[in-house]
Amino acid sequence: MLKGIDTRLNAEVLYTLAAMGHGDYLIVSDTNFPADSIAKHTEVGELLRIGNVTAAQAIEAILSVYPLDTFVDDFAGRMEIVGEPDTIPPVQQEVQAAIDAAEGSHRPMVSIERFAFYDIARKAYAVIQSGERRFYGCFMLRKGVIPPEA
Repeated sequence: MLKGIDTRLNAEVLYTLAAMGHGDYLIVSDTNFPADSIAKHTEVGELLRIGNVTAAQAIEAILSVYPLDTFVDDFAGRMEIVGEPDTIPPVQQEVQAAIDAAEGSHRPMVSIERFAFYDIARKAYAVIQSGERRFYGCFMLRKGVIPPEA
């Protein structure tokens, strides 16, 4: 146990988040995503888990230690609903709210077509599967930087 660290973050997840560099992709998936097979293609090479929590709760915990990239428009993305790319279901609204809270402002996630999302996921640094059971609870986060103290 560590003081000040969100207890939803396990040792493997913390190590991976710390090891990632600026611009690296992180995938946070729901339970229906082919997470294990896709994770084999990532830099980490195996699936990580933050179980028994929703996607928004997992991302809230991740964003307590993980800076988002401020230099790109695709700092965060959501998997589009097939045939309804502009629809944003509650699971994605909850994640957007977690991002807004962590960032202190509203920057909308980009929308990523399902198969394009799979392609990004295969090239990601890591895949973390949450306990999210709702459909389209799959997200991409790009790591930013922590500036030096003034």
